[in-house]
Parts: sequence; C-alpha cells; structure tokens
Amino acid sequence: MSEETPTPTLTLRESVAAMRIHAPSERNPKLAAFLAAANGDLSLKARWHVSQVNADRLDMSDHSWVHLQIVLNRALHLFRLLHRRGVRSAMEASYGLSGQDAEVVIAGGCLLHDIGMSIHRVDHEAFSLFLALRHLDGLLAAYDEPERTVLASEIEHAIIGHRSGGRPLTLEAGVVRVADALDMEHGRSRVAIERLPNMHALSAAAIDEVRIIPGERKLVRVEIDMNNSAGVFQVDNLLAAKLRGSGLEDHVEVVARIESEHEKRLLRVFEI
Repeated sequence: MSEETPTPTLTLRESVAAMRIHAPSERNPKLAAFLAAANGDLSLKARWHVSQVNADRLDMSDHSWVHLQIVLNRALHLFRLLHRRGVRSAMEASYGLSGQDAEVVIAGGCLLHDIGMSIHRVDHEAFSLFLALRHLDGLLAAYDEPERTVLASEIEHAIIGHRSGGRPLTLEAGVVRVADALDMEHGRSRVAIERLPNMHALSAAAIDEVRIIPGERKLVRVEIDMNNSAGVFQVDNLLAAKLRGSGLEDHVEVVARIESEHEKRLLRVFEI
C-alpha cells in the first residue's frame, strides 16, 4: 500500500459532477437511454469515485470512470465490427431480441464490472454483482418485464465473466472481457514510473496506440504499437489472458509491433 495518499484536486461533489460517459449511441435509442440513466445516477458515480480511490491506495492503474468509458467505446466498436460481419449476439440467438439490446448488455457490463472495487480489490468481481443489482432497475427503466430481468441477468453474466478464469457464455460477455484488456495505452497508468517502477506501469508506458479494425486472417484485427518490448507484458499477460476463453478467439487476431529506433529490438512482431 502506498504510504502517501494523494491530495484530491477536486472536492467529492466536483469529482462526481465531472463524470459523464460518452459513447456513440445516436442510432440506438435504447443505449442512449441507458447511458443517460447512468450519467444521472449519483450513487453509481460515487461508486466509481471510491473505486479509483481504492486503486490509488493500492498503487494500481486507472480504475476510474475514464477507464470505464474507454472500455465501453472499445467494446462497442469491437461488437459492431463483429455484428456487421455476421456474428450474432446472444440477445438475438437466445431471446429473439436485437443487436441494439446486445449493446445495452455490453454497456452494462462495461460500466458496472469494476464497481466492486469500491469495497475491495480482492473478489471485486463478485462484489460488483450484488452492487450492480442496486442500479440495474433504474438503468433499465426503458424496458418492461420480462425483458428488463433478461437484460439484467445478461449484464451480470458479463460482469462475472471478466474475472480471472472467467468463462463467458455469450458474445456480449466475451466482448466485455476482451475490451477490459484493450484499455492498455500509456495513459492507463496514473502511477509515475519513477515512483513505482513495476511491470504494470512500465508496460503501460510502452504502449503507444491500440487500433481495432476489420481483420485480415480473422474478422477483427487488434493492432498495438509499442515503443519498448516491455509492452509485451500488457499484450501477453493481460490481453492474451482475457482473449483466451472469451469465445472470441476465432474472430480476433492481435498483432503487436515495436517501431522505435532507439531500443534494442528483442522482437519485431508478437502475434496471438
């Protein structure tokens, strides 16, 4: 645990007021309603704030609402690429609902998967499950029953599926699991390398950019630009671990490259 607690630059109320989740939802009114409800839920935002306070106490990387927004946007981009290329969501295959409903499930999984961090890092995935139930009725107010309970159940499945050893049973949960690891660029580490030179901080600083594009060998290609081979830790220990068992292995290819001229090249290309 860090011996020094950073002095907050904003008051609690100012920090919560500054939180606003943005994601492309213009073509999906159901998703827009869900995000509006999340942005209006002060209790949920307070949970996000405490989650980051605990991350700071543990000298961890960013677990704030900024992390959640990045994960959400990458998850939606990943899902939309897959969906446009014919991969059906569980909401369509299991319930006869729509891809728009699948995007709401993904949004719920992304925005609620780490709120258990407001209690503790240990078992935070399980804590997130019961805390999410306190918010889901309000977040899903645009839905009637039985659809509301179906979406809540699938969101909870996506939450627990992001844990280590999680085994997602749906496309939506797999997308949330992989997207969580795709927030890996240098900005993810809020801990100065000089103060805490651990592998998480070093490897995050080594990632310059992550791009999700239509694939060549598979449906989707994740390209990762690194400035140092330390970034392989992010790619192999974090992203590869999340991709394995996600259900997306057959659809997603990952290519990491080092383009720096100023490092001894331990490798040129790293592929999963």
